[in-house]
Amino acid sequence: MPRLWLRAWVTPRFLWTLGAIALLLACAPGVALFVWLAVLLGAVLAVATLADALLGPPASALRIARLPPAHFALGVRSELSYTLENRSKRTARVGIVETPVPMLHFDIDECIGEVPSQSRVTLVRAVTPIARGAGELHSLYFWYENVLGLVRRRRRTDARQPIRVYPDLAAVERYGRLHVRNRVIEAGLRRMKLRGTGTEFESLREWSDGDAFRTIDWKASARRGKIMVAQHEVERSQNVLLLLDCGRLMTPRLGSGRKLDYAVTAALSLVKIAGLANDRVGLVAFAREILAARAPRSTRSSVAGISDTLYGLEPRFEEANYTRAFTYLRHHLHKRSLIVFLTDVIDPLAQAATMAEVASLAAHHLLVCVFMNDAAVSAALNQEPHDAAAAYRASVALDLANERRIAKTMLERTGAIVIDVPAKALTTTLIDEYLRVKRRGLL
Repeated sequence: MPRLWLRAWVTPRFLWTLGAIALLLACAPGVALFVWLAVLLGAVLAVATLADALLGPPASALRIARLPPAHFALGVRSELSYTLENRSKRTARVGIVETPVPMLHFDIDECIGEVPSQSRVTLVRAVTPIARGAGELHSLYFWYENVLGLVRRRRRTDARQPIRVYPDLAAVERYGRLHVRNRVIEAGLRRMKLRGTGTEFESLREWSDGDAFRTIDWKASARRGKIMVAQHEVERSQNVLLLLDCGRLMTPRLGSGRKLDYAVTAALSLVKIAGLANDRVGLVAFAREILAARAPRSTRSSVAGISDTLYGLEPRFEEANYTRAFTYLRHHLHKRSLIVFLTDVIDPLAQAATMAEVASLAAHHLLVCVFMNDAAVSAALNQEPHDAAAAYRASVALDLANERRIAKTMLERTGAIVIDVPAKALTTTLIDEYLRVKRRGLL
């Protein structure tokens, strides 16, 4: 059924005046003066409304456009700006209404401003992204009225613009002071000379007593006419692979975001940090099928490609196929690597399907399993129940906490490193663990 669209309608000021006339008429019996006042006010309203309709301004005298949207980050308050140009000789009052967008929350329904004659102004409205990914801003609806304010003209303009909502990487700054960590990486995660036999060539020097026979570089010795020894250092450019679960277990919301949103934010932050350390970063995202896969690379284009892939991933309400994901890794990842497995394997059925796979993978790689716990569970356990509902809530919370504890214990027995922290602390905890692995040379 088509909607009724009126290009002009009366304003609240008109309706209040009409209400005053109705009140006078209601009080008129026995008071003749009220009748004359109602008639006079009605005549004034009719004349003013006609004058309002004739004064305009015409629609052709107004120009309204939305400025290109700024960078949007999930959950971070941002702004939309509009330019309003009034070419008429009369001041206009304008209100702008956006077509609803599922991934944006508008703090106010209407953005209202006044545009003097022969001038241009800019209006700003606050907006908060509530979902990550690609979207589109649609048509703009606006109304305008003159100084009399009795008739409101309504128009619509096509203002389609694509938008992209990225994970909130500024959360790293807020929670963990990333700039401090950056200096640690730049200063301490460069190629360090460590004791032991390295695999990466560092320099040549003359042979001296105590040098091992296998360190002699025979080609360099032949060229220089004296025995030369090759010095090696431990390789610091290593493989980091992000294994991201996009299945059913990552769909629940924790506070303002979904579990997958927090996982993507942490993964992108780790990509940035690993890039500073010259590590090769790869990605495998999966649900029932493999959704995205990128081999570990250290180039800027590879890191940018991973970022583009991660920002658009959405959780799927389907069981994740862990066997398929781990099989894919075994077939494509042969060099020992740091595998960061972002998931929430607390479901007993999911545990049974993954423990054997995790044990097999942990035997050849350094595996970090990353969970995020719900603060509501901890809150329910920390409160003393005072009624039956609170007791049931505490019982359910205790069962969930035990499942997580069992899952963590079983994974640690396989040799995996387990991170289980609140969602908001996930990013900085993961970065800290990565730095610890690099500092201790666990790879």
